[in-house]
Amino acid sequence: MKIRSSYTFYFWIISIGLAFAKLIFTLRPEIDLFTEEAQYWLWSQNMAWHYYSKPPMVALLNYLSTGLLGNTEIGVRINAIVFGLGISWVTFLLGRRMYSEKVGFWSAMILQSMPMWWLASTFHMTDTALTFFWILTVYAIYRGLEDGKTSWWVLAGFTTALGLMSKLIMILAFPFLIFYLIYLGSWKKQHKHFLIFLLLSLIGFTPMLIWNWQNDFYTFKHLAALGGAGGGESTPFDFGKSVRQLLEYLGGQFAMISIFLLPLFGGFVLKSKFYQDRKSVFLLLAPVLSWIGFAFLSFFTSIEVNWPVFAYSSLAIALAAWLVEQQGKWLIYRNWAIGLSIGIPLLFILPDLTFLKSIPPLKKAEKSIFRRNSGYHPLADRVQFLQDSLGANDSFVFSETYHMASELAFYLPKNPQTFMVNMGSRTNQFDLWPGLEQFEGKEKMGIFVSWNYDSPGDFVEFDQLIYEEKFPIEFRGVPNRVATIQLWQNLKKYQPYIPDSF
Repeated sequence: MKIRSSYTFYFWIISIGLAFAKLIFTLRPEIDLFTEEAQYWLWSQNMAWHYYSKPPMVALLNYLSTGLLGNTEIGVRINAIVFGLGISWVTFLLGRRMYSEKVGFWSAMILQSMPMWWLASTFHMTDTALTFFWILTVYAIYRGLEDGKTSWWVLAGFTTALGLMSKLIMILAFPFLIFYLIYLGSWKKQHKHFLIFLLLSLIGFTPMLIWNWQNDFYTFKHLAALGGAGGGESTPFDFGKSVRQLLEYLGGQFAMISIFLLPLFGGFVLKSKFYQDRKSVFLLLAPVLSWIGFAFLSFFTSIEVNWPVFAYSSLAIALAAWLVEQQGKWLIYRNWAIGLSIGIPLLFILPDLTFLKSIPPLKKAEKSIFRRNSGYHPLADRVQFLQDSLGANDSFVFSETYHMASELAFYLPKNPQTFMVNMGSRTNQFDLWPGLEQFEGKEKMGIFVSWNYDSPGDFVEFDQLIYEEKFPIEFRGVPNRVATIQLWQNLKKYQPYIPDSF
């Protein structure tokens, strides 16, 4: 068998192996759900057309997967593992279609070297489905332009709609396609196909519009605040702060495509004439639009490192197409860069079979990486023990953050609805759900759990404090954090902070 005919086989062997590694990671007892994963799972227990900050896809997927696999870590993360495999597969298909099977293989390998792919394919976040529907839309658009068949434009419209139901930034598909058709000089030829694509895509806005009509357009206010256009008191423009935000943004984006791959991307930009190649422009246009757009916004607000990266998958194809034409040191460095970029994440997500992670610097690094993924299960077990031993089985559980409240809802037996007391944070989904006001004067016990505060303060007034303790949490035998647990009797008054920001 020739090597060239085996690239598909090699792709599946490596990709399934990485998926299996993530399954092992999910089953590690010391690793809990990421706090955002727990929040999105809790949304699935309260199904709605839309949610305060995000569309319904992440909750819908959790609803379906946990319906089959139960409210377990694998029940949530199976979505990330499967969609991550899908992202890699579609990237392979597009690379193969545009260039060759060899390019398709290396496209997938480069993609699977990028931290942005590891995050989307390991933790079930909104970026998981978004990234899959984005690259599938790009694939369908390319086939539509190449084959001229309306069916591909119909598929692109539906996948864009599903992407919009995953995260609204999928709207970038519209300017991407418009600019590329203008670049090709094909606007008149393709305008009917674009109209089909656009009309089907608009279906994706339906859940958001229904929910926001019913909820005072909270999502629009939230997006305006994220863009630095609303919420809270206005502050003078600080040029120094804006520059720092831009530099943080740039550093984060370089990290998301892997520092080991940066020399390869540098060689591609400097040595290839990508701007003269129609295929390269197609692959690079959307990532560049996303990168520039969020770079501009970083002057006015802080940008989360993951926001632009959904569009980066096609970067891997452009780089792979250039690399397969290179020789010598470029190929040697490619192999080392991909090996290190895949091997280092594997070292941290797999159990310590080689005992390398017992080396103090690596052990410290692992604890730091998974700090927000640990301690919640034993903390929930402790809360359950106190409920049983103190006769507080009918108590309600609350915290000052949605992170803690969501995690406890997941890990407590029978997954009770937990609550958040807003003590100064901006609006979130818990502010829109029924809160502690329903327990005022009901002579029920409340259990307050927090990493950050010693009590709920003046925001919640009870008759008396019945029990209090500091509960230490370890990660692989090393002290990690200490939680405050308090049992209170009879909620008398509930006066949460009312956010003025979104």
